Amino acid sequence: MKTADDWKEYKILATANGMKKENWNGVVLLRPDPQVIWQGADLDTSDVNAVYRRSDRGGGYWDVKKQFPPEWVIAYKDLRFKVKPMGFKHTGLFPEQAVNWDAMRSLIENAKKRDPEREIKILNLFAYTGGASVACAKSGALVTHVDAARGMVERAGENARLSGIEGGIRYIVDDCMKFVAREQRRGNRYDAVIMDPPSYGRGPNGEMWKIEDNLYKIVEICTKLLKERPLFFLINSYTTGLQPEALKNILKLTLKDFDGEVEAYEVGIPTAEGINLPCGASGMFLGR
Repeated sequence: MKTADDWKEYKILATANGMKKENWNGVVLLRPDPQVIWQGADLDTSDVNAVYRRSDRGGGYWDVKKQFPPEWVIAYKDLRFKVKPMGFKHTGLFPEQAVNWDAMRSLIENAKKRDPEREIKILNLFAYTGGASVACAKSGALVTHVDAARGMVERAGENARLSGIEGGIRYIVDDCMKFVAREQRRGNRYDAVIMDPPSYGRGPNGEMWKIEDNLYKIVEICTKLLKERPLFFLINSYTTGLQPEALKNILKLTLKDFDGEVEAYEVGIPTAEGINLPCGASGMFLGR
């Protein structure tokens, strides 16, 4: 497991009974987490600002205990992100992805050192609020950010501006499968691809997405968008049961004609209890 252990303004304070208690730069939230299958005493809520409570009819709601700003900023190194309690227990940021932000920034910056004039173009699919887009752009890459939800794309733009990025990111509201098919027809090429596909989803015009049926297809198409010597290809997954080795296999099979190696790993976050909370899986192709 690779753990995001460099956070200063985010911390998991405690976990038990299907819940995790987190400090988001002074705002304490209590949220369900499917990986917390261990038992323990009920978590202390005396300092909690809000608890996400599931509904027996699906979804849920935030039960506010103490007032806090409707949205606020959290920093990771030289990056800044706006967070707020959202639907389905989300906050607009996945802190464990800092592991991959650091790795991608290192790859981009090293490539720039070797060739300062090199233009590094990155395609970020299912890009959500732009954590990866902001990280890559901050290190000098040109990013095409694609997501089907207009509100999430707008939030990505806010995050970029908070991080001091005024250019370098092109924002696209579109169905990712349709977009990559058009890019292939246009002949556009990228140095790297990032994707964080949902288990299930719908595009802006009702297009259906199911990860078991569509992941291999979209990765296969994206390999045709890569330049001859790609920098990297990253897949993130939060789908229960989809193991890191499965992501590794997809990358090995689809990128077999490119020179490089593939690694796969769990991503997680250390907690104040001295354990690591698993938060998903990643597979990354590293070009040579």
